[in-house]
Amino acid sequence: MAMTPTAISRWLCREVESLQFSAPTACVYNPLVYARKPHEAYLKQYATRGVAALLLGMNPGPWGMAQTGVPFGEVSLVRDFLGIKAAVGQPAVSHPKRPIEGFGCTRSEVSGRRLWGWARDRYLTAAHFSQHFFVANYCPLVFMEESGRNRTPDKLPREERDGLFEACDEALRRLVAWCQPARVIGIGGFATGRARAALQEQPIPVGTILHPSPASPAANRGWQEQAEQQLQAQGISLPDGVG
Repeated sequence: MAMTPTAISRWLCREVESLQFSAPTACVYNPLVYARKPHEAYLKQYATRGVAALLLGMNPGPWGMAQTGVPFGEVSLVRDFLGIKAAVGQPAVSHPKRPIEGFGCTRSEVSGRRLWGWARDRYLTAAHFSQHFFVANYCPLVFMEESGRNRTPDKLPREERDGLFEACDEALRRLVAWCQPARVIGIGGFATGRARAALQEQPIPVGTILHPSPASPAANRGWQEQAEQQLQAQGISLPDGVG
């Protein structure tokens, strides 16, 4: 019997907690620990079997999932659109430039505002969106350098990546086994590449859409329109929304 999303999350949490990371990584946050309550509320409420696509992101952003425990978790949209608000604790070690304020965080996660804003505009309710998509992240950890600069998983040295990717690959395979989506769609190149590597022996299509990051010049030229065109090109029909 396939593990539930909550059980998979807890398994992955234990696996990555045992890993060690060295300079220039100075601080690592694991929201599966300190933001477990909203994270598991999200899984229990919105993880759905048989969706059109599992949308896979890279890892938490400092003002999104790092604060709320929800992938691409822009605070206002997690609270007002997804209807989730729960207590958030503190990482074991905090970086002074990346404080965890939970649902009191006033910084905006632009990627999350774009992704969940699109879900709201196109599907109108989170319940309707969850009938078609489930959003997850490949890696649950946030990496920061001494300066507070974000360090993405692909920038880790190979000896650190190998153990991390092994655990994240297995968690993704387990999530796909439970979720049984028609396809997996990586949000951006990194997530797409990891999905293809992890699922290469499984008969499931892996596609891609543009990442909504403001660091992407293309995403700043109408991310929603481009993402919808890419989804439709992969055979996903979209409802009429307000967008």
